[in-house]
Amino acid sequence: MRREVTSKEKKLRHPKLSKLARKEELEFYLFISPWIIGFVFFTGGPIIASFLISLTNWSILSAPQWTGLTNYTKLFTDPIFYRVLLNTAYYSCGSVSLGVGGSLIAGLLLNQRLPGLRVFRTIYYLPTVIAGIPMVLLFLWLYNPSYGLFNYVLSRLGVGKVGWLWDENWAMPAIILMNLWRIGGNMIIFLAALHGVPQSLYDAARADGANFWHQFIYITLPMISPIIFLVVVISTIASFQVFLEPYVLTEGGPANATLTYVLYLYRNGFQWWKVGYASTMAWILLVILLSLTGIQFKLARYWVYYAEGK
Repeated sequence: MRREVTSKEKKLRHPKLSKLARKEELEFYLFISPWIIGFVFFTGGPIIASFLISLTNWSILSAPQWTGLTNYTKLFTDPIFYRVLLNTAYYSCGSVSLGVGGSLIAGLLLNQRLPGLRVFRTIYYLPTVIAGIPMVLLFLWLYNPSYGLFNYVLSRLGVGKVGWLWDENWAMPAIILMNLWRIGGNMIIFLAALHGVPQSLYDAARADGANFWHQFIYITLPMISPIIFLVVVISTIASFQVFLEPYVLTEGGPANATLTYVLYLYRNGFQWWKVGYASTMAWILLVILLSLTGIQFKLARYWVYYAEGK
């Protein structure tokens, strides 16, 4: 037979908040209210608005016309869409592999116990501070086919001059190589991860006769694999949103060789005023990044090592 719950038991199960607890709760919501308001009006609202705009034909100067999924079907029949997707994937593979590999090598070199390493760490990190247009303009001069420093060095080595940004075959590799300038940010992350590897593991490996290569393969890489995974995921997401470098250096040329996804999105939205089409591209980019991140998380179980054994 079911027993009735007394009023005392109800109070124990659902105790009323004290006056101090209610005050703290009110203060909590009061303090986070700026973030909530900012998220609703500057993040959540625009996200919903962009999806609705992607279902319309809108040029800003005229009223939006509801078109449903027309922009999505049009996008998948656009030949330039596949070209920019291929260009962006090319850039992503090159920049992520070189960036992660270069920053890991720099972290290993600067993790040695040698005098003056703090100075070299600062030197390697400083280029990340010089970001944006100044850095791009610097490389625009370095890549100049007539008086650029790179071609000068190549000519001194007896190698012919390279067209770099003005050559369809070299433009995208030039932009990818430029990203080695900014390996300092990830280098700091790898340095922190390397400092977290227990020294006792290296001592035990050396006692067993393991050389530097064996220690790197069987100790260093497994122990910092979660950090490598983190850097790869973040770098992949950032690489698919590359905009500044091709916009300033080549404007997508020559012959659309460096026309990336976000640059094409920008052209549609802010040059040709196809706001609905640009919003469609933004949502497709979100789907692509979510899919790539999901695949990376699925593959992580085969190579990422966690100390907890998961």
